[in-house]
Amino acid sequence: MGKIILRLDRVMADRKKSLQELSEEVGVSNVNLSKMKNGRISAIRFSTLEAICEALHCQPGDILEYDETATE
Repeated sequence: MGKIILRLDRVMADRKKSLQELSEEVGVSNVNLSKMKNGRISAIRFSTLEAICEALHCQPGDILEYDETATE
């Protein structure tokens, strides 16, 4: 079984957006965004995903990727 991989770090780098800036714009703590950035979460609220996409001017598919070959 594959897994969902978070590419938040890549999108943030492309947009030259720091963790602190994104945290302030999205209203999510640095700690929680850091966990997302490093792929250490098991769920994300749609409202949080929407806010991140708005702040980074991207689509959910830019942040989330399904890798069918990846394993835990």
